[in-house]
Amino acid sequence: MRIFLIILGIFTLFTGAALAVLSHPAFGLWRHRSTEHIQASPNFYDGMFQNQEPTPQFTGDHQDGKNNAFGTLWRFLTNKDTLRAPQEPITTIKTDLHALPTDTDWLVWFGHSSYLFCLNGMRFLVDPVLQPEWPSSMMLKAFPGTDIYRPNDLPDIDVLIITHEHWDHMDYATLRDIRTKVKTVICPLGIADYLRYWGYADEQIVELDWYDSFDFERSGLSTFDLYVTCLPSRHFSNRLLGKRNQTLWASFMIESGGRKVYIGGDGGYDKRFKEIHERFGSVDLAFLENGQYNANWKYIHTTPEDLEKVFLDLHAKQVFTVHHDKYSLAMHPWYEPDSMAHNIAAKHHIQLLDAPIGTFVHY
Repeated sequence: MRIFLIILGIFTLFTGAALAVLSHPAFGLWRHRSTEHIQASPNFYDGMFQNQEPTPQFTGDHQDGKNNAFGTLWRFLTNKDTLRAPQEPITTIKTDLHALPTDTDWLVWFGHSSYLFCLNGMRFLVDPVLQPEWPSSMMLKAFPGTDIYRPNDLPDIDVLIITHEHWDHMDYATLRDIRTKVKTVICPLGIADYLRYWGYADEQIVELDWYDSFDFERSGLSTFDLYVTCLPSRHFSNRLLGKRNQTLWASFMIESGGRKVYIGGDGGYDKRFKEIHERFGSVDLAFLENGQYNANWKYIHTTPEDLEKVFLDLHAKQVFTVHHDKYSLAMHPWYEPDSMAHNIAAKHHIQLLDAPIGTFVHY
């Protein structure tokens, strides 16, 4: 009887701790989410959102204890390779974002996949992760010198774009603290539930499925010529340890003033880059994923072997690569993504916009 009570007490303790963690706002209103519009999507079937092509999330040998998912995670957590992170602070620049003009097109990168850009007089903010608090701070450890921007450094934002719900792209604390600065949020299906729970109003949120488009001028949200199209990516979603792919992941095309900016989000290589070029023609600037890759998840992140294909398929006039230089979420050397992108760009005479975190860049 005594052993039973001890086991029951331990179980109760762990259950209570788990519920306490899951009740943190960062996990969203996970027990009471709207699903009708999600299940009506042609991209949602067999109980979850699906990629356009079969996409195993882990491609290692599941029979090999060293190369299965748990073995790979264990090596990642215990590997002490000093090349995974810089040993000295990375060079960064702290730009006064409030003082930047709106009569020219520019960008400022905050490291990893967070950036601010101006297009045709409007400010766009993408996947901001600027002040991770617990629990996301347990997973996201910024490289020395890279964590220099905070929500109060941001000016008012015309359009906030969220590509998917992963912790390194959708940060509760940052989104909580910039809510009053944001006019409109564009996000894939399912993300709106998080935003509403975090205090965003319905009229702030535009939730799109793949190939849905939103005309700001026609909707009355803006007098600017602004057209946003939600496009596929090859990735996945989960914010809990349970069932995956209950929210959509996406890339986006922004069109305004005769210019086009492509926001690639996260995702492995597939036919979509050729299709995007065929549909939209020349793209003025493409933000493309480059980093946190591994052969064991080659279908859900862009590998070095595939980055060149992405560049060539998309035919963008200018490219800025992201998803690197701030966090170590894979086992490659921290500097490899930058070096690789430079080599590919030089080989094919592609204009690569590469600048330290925080630099004001015209495009």
